[in-house]
Amino acid sequence: MRKARTDTANGGISFWYAEQGIPTPREPLPGDSTADVCIVGGGYTGLWTAYYLKKAVPFLNITVLEAKFCGYGASGRNGGWLYNGVAGRDRYAALHGQEAATRLQRAMNDTVTEVVDIAAAEHIDADIHRGGVLEVAYTPAQFARLKAFHAHEASFGEKDRVLLGARDTAARVRVAGVVGAGWTPHGARLHPAKLVKGLAETVEALGVTIHESTPVTAIEPKHARTPYGTVRAPYVLRCTEGFTASLDSQRRTWLPMNSSMIVTDPIPAALWETIGWEGRENLGDMAHAYMYAQRTADDRIAIGGRGVPYRFGSRTDNDGRTQAATVDLLREILVRFFPTLAGTRVAHAWSGVLGVPRDWCATVTLDRTTGLGWAGGYVGSGVATTNLAARTLRDLFLQDSGQGGASDLTTLPWVNHKVRKWEPEPLRWLGVQAMYAAYREADRRELTGHSPATHRLATLADRVSGRH
Repeated sequence: MRKARTDTANGGISFWYAEQGIPTPREPLPGDSTADVCIVGGGYTGLWTAYYLKKAVPFLNITVLEAKFCGYGASGRNGGWLYNGVAGRDRYAALHGQEAATRLQRAMNDTVTEVVDIAAAEHIDADIHRGGVLEVAYTPAQFARLKAFHAHEASFGEKDRVLLGARDTAARVRVAGVVGAGWTPHGARLHPAKLVKGLAETVEALGVTIHESTPVTAIEPKHARTPYGTVRAPYVLRCTEGFTASLDSQRRTWLPMNSSMIVTDPIPAALWETIGWEGRENLGDMAHAYMYAQRTADDRIAIGGRGVPYRFGSRTDNDGRTQAATVDLLREILVRFFPTLAGTRVAHAWSGVLGVPRDWCATVTLDRTTGLGWAGGYVGSGVATTNLAARTLRDLFLQDSGQGGASDLTTLPWVNHKVRKWEPEPLRWLGVQAMYAAYREADRRELTGHSPATHRLATLADRVSGRH
């Protein structure tokens, strides 16, 4: 395996910011203040929530507090997958019935269109290309999982999904050794930092106040406390996703899972002819420790997956710096998929964190007795889910404040879902390390073997982790 080159940029938040430039932070909170709604977190969830609240009730006084700058976390580091995946759907089906979970899935399908349409309406140029999502299989076991996954998705109403054989898959993108793929139209590629930057500018133009460089140290009913002062508001909404564990009272609420990415230099036309990928679909696979990739607007490949999955004690960030072994692993996946890229330079590597609840279910909540609300636990599918969560928070706010009634969104099964906390250390560190070690070993054995069955190590890891 070829090692990562020493001239690869590492960290610096993400490649998306290396291309855009790190934004100059807005002014921090100048002192104690008041608002109608205080939103903690300036990522997609917080900004979308501010957007929809201000659109619904223009006179609302809304303040957003962000510890670094808008998009510093997962919103500015993700793989740019706007797609219809939603964490916890199967569990919601078990708890609330198939129809309730199907309504949630339909809402997620529609959310892809919602984000594309709002970006266009607000003149946010985020390099959006709606090519759908293509998930490939390159082992017998993966192909068996793909067919089962295809049937399972159809049972939740996704009737426009297409199952492809090896030849039809290669006509879209020539992944080495591919045996089949599934495609759904409910997906688009985008530039994460351009979207979050555009959202922040849009909500400011609507009259929302954003204070950056303002870490929130405590969230209490009607209070968001910072080193610079306290914002008092009847409603305080926590939108902190992978950084939720930085709040003392939330240390074990959502586990901050790490995900890492690399991006290549721009790939010349002659090499693209060996790859295909003219449709610029979001590209994933059916491995247990799965990858995700996009063909960028400037013809690079950005590819991601799990490196070091979790840091002891829920530690969250080092500005995206990534271990060399993780860079090598992702480069190995890139070249295994596309052998003609063996000589292509990795231009940048980075990492970020995502929020994982103990039962792997995304949730949206507003407590009517305290005015405290939150949304998150997207388990890596937040680019679209944040938008649906924000619209749901809006409707819950309108209902609670007497400005609206129950809506289709307020009755979705993820609303007010409760989940137990993660185990204390060292149990959660040991559990996550063991889970991903099992997934990687299962992938290795499936890749080198010929059995069409999912390896028992992965099945065991699924059961122990609570994912299924």
